[in-house]
Amino acid sequence: MTETMSAESKPTREVHKSRWRELNVAGAENHKASGPVVYLCYRDQRARDNWALLHALHVAETKGKAVVVLFVLTESQLRLGHRHSLFMIKGLQEMQKHLAALNVPFHLVLGEPAAVVADVIAAWDAAALVTDFSPLREARQWRDSVAGSIQIPFHEVDAHNIVPIWITSNKQEYAARTIRSKIHRNIPQYLRAIPKPRKQDFDFSNTKGSFGEPNAVAWDDLVALAREKGQSDVPEVSWCEPGEEAALRALKGEDNSFLTKMRMNKYDELRNNPNKPAALSNLSPYLHFGQLSAQRCAIEAIGFKKNNPSSNKSVDNYLEELVVRRELSDNFCFYNDLYDSVKGAASWAQETLQIHSSDKREHLYDKEALEQARTHDDLWNAAQKELTSFGKMHGFMRMYWAKKILEWTASPEEALDIAIYLNDKYSLDGRDPNGYVGCMWSICGTHDQGWREREVFGKIRYMNYNGCKRKFDVDAYVQRIRREMKQNRYFNEK
Repeated sequence: MTETMSAESKPTREVHKSRWRELNVAGAENHKASGPVVYLCYRDQRARDNWALLHALHVAETKGKAVVVLFVLTESQLRLGHRHSLFMIKGLQEMQKHLAALNVPFHLVLGEPAAVVADVIAAWDAAALVTDFSPLREARQWRDSVAGSIQIPFHEVDAHNIVPIWITSNKQEYAARTIRSKIHRNIPQYLRAIPKPRKQDFDFSNTKGSFGEPNAVAWDDLVALAREKGQSDVPEVSWCEPGEEAALRALKGEDNSFLTKMRMNKYDELRNNPNKPAALSNLSPYLHFGQLSAQRCAIEAIGFKKNNPSSNKSVDNYLEELVVRRELSDNFCFYNDLYDSVKGAASWAQETLQIHSSDKREHLYDKEALEQARTHDDLWNAAQKELTSFGKMHGFMRMYWAKKILEWTASPEEALDIAIYLNDKYSLDGRDPNGYVGCMWSICGTHDQGWREREVFGKIRYMNYNGCKRKFDVDAYVQRIRREMKQNRYFNEK
């Protein structure tokens, strides 16, 4: 993959024509529209390295219009735990600042996109609508609703994946081995330098009171509202600062950032050791909220590799996770509406889980006991406490954690529901294709193969406590989590 990336390639401001698609095919060009091109921001909450914003700016330039950014904050987003809602809101506040420097007004509206967007489009007499891409059901549903209610061009831009999801494949891929070559084949076209957005040359003096005057967002009041409505048992974390500036610092440029010899060179050797969390990138919250571009991560990692040949294997393994595995998750959720259900698993997995659904479980726990980490297994309890306390669980432990939920609950359906509930509630990168696929891999064999048949698991891959003991110091992990909880700090907190 790295050989196909040209770090010296000159960025073009016109977004590749296949990176976006028309959602409102019946929508005619509205040449008489007096209003702006609206970028409806959803998944990619950043001003830098954002193909959706760049596309909106390009469309606006061709039409002689302005670009305005609209973000619709929903009731469900406000009701998330403080950890998630406040991380997002603070990131949006920073995004507004960066957009202001580009002379791009930012509007935040409370409501539901399906109900709000058409009214805003009409009020502003918008010339076109641009949005970013998400493979999840809720986002697809409101996009379809909006597309059916407006009569202007509506473009969807995949600003999240390096290779647009609809270009990589037109079907659900079976595993990483089936999608890898398809991604690599398309990488040369898409893994290119990203242009910086130019300051918008538009006079908003005659548009005040409408789209041209940004919302005077009362950010402190919005934070207070999220605290009031959200789940107080999911508090903010201090180890991960929100916003695209903090995201870039976490990636590079700081003594403890990921792209340093001290950390990147250890990625290959130590990334599967839960006692070495600093070997991981720990960038997933930023990628989930769109405060950091995966393409920026790839470009910087490739540049780091060129200057640090000793990091070759680590960078290659990181790119496999960042690009192939992450985009495989988007592929699964985009082409499988049952991405969070046992019914969405492969037929062999559904069959084996059904055959063993009535097998006797040595231990049975309900959702409350699992959420409160009240099991017989000190390793599992430590992993659950890592999740609830810090919004992060080491990737190796997340596999063990989910598989034990399958082993300790009454049915595969209950196990999957609980795993997704806990992951979405507590993990900063929850409610994400990676999270759904991670739970589906562990419990339903998604993107995996059948293994030796055993009780409860059937042919689903098995993991156990003794296997963990052979891979890493289990007691050291348990003690680390206890120590960090007592000190109320996480591994890389300054």
